[in-house]
Amino acid sequence: MSTLILALIAGAVVGLALGALGGGGSVLAVPALIYLLGFTPAGATTASLIIVTATSLTALYARARTGHVRWKAGAAFAAAGILPAALAGAAAARLPQAALTAAFAALAALAAVKMLRPGPVAADGASDAVRPARAAGAGAGLGALTGLLGVGGGFLAVPALVTVLAFEMQAAVGTSLLVISTNSVASLATRGATTAGLDWAVIAPFTATAILGAWDGKRLGQKVSGPLLQRVFALVLLAVAAFMLVDAMT
Repeated sequence: MSTLILALIAGAVVGLALGALGGGGSVLAVPALIYLLGFTPAGATTASLIIVTATSLTALYARARTGHVRWKAGAAFAAAGILPAALAGAAAARLPQAALTAAFAALAALAAVKMLRPGPVAADGASDAVRPARAAGAGAGLGALTGLLGVGGGFLAVPALVTVLAFEMQAAVGTSLLVISTNSVASLATRGATTAGLDWAVIAPFTATAILGAWDGKRLGQKVSGPLLQRVFALVLLAVAAFMLVDAMT
């Protein structure tokens, strides 16, 4: 199967997951880039950030039009992650490839566990008040993960916005896209060394089908049970994490 077709298929799957679940699809982008498309772990995390940025900005625009983005609180949360994202992005290029793969596998496993055991959901109409200390800590941690591992972190941002800032789910999903976009751009700004050799002939179609797939995923999420989708995705993610961990240790 040609590289172009693989990129189109992988992008569609990532987009479907993002659109249907509101996060988590980007966790599949890195292993797809490494094992299907031949990227190094460092190159895959950089390419993933490009894909995540483009897809998140597109989705952010759509969510903003429906009024599901809380700009003030989201900006405060995102601001705390800018410096950690930039520093982690610069450090990622200097880490051993096996260490990056193992760290990503651990994060993927964590994401799967969180999807199998969903956290509390805030009620509609929850307060928009910003809790500075907790928001700063959560925002900084998410920024560091985004910069280091090339994931958007929607599967972590959404629960954090629900539990730390007491957002209802629709607002948490919409605002998380602002946080993800900001952190991804900050990390990309420090990854000059890992962008030079990227294969744009692969990244461009991957990104395009991810954006289109996100729209189809949104419709799929309205037709199929959310908990069922999460369980299936989590099991796939656990299998991917196990494979990557074994690969890093051998």
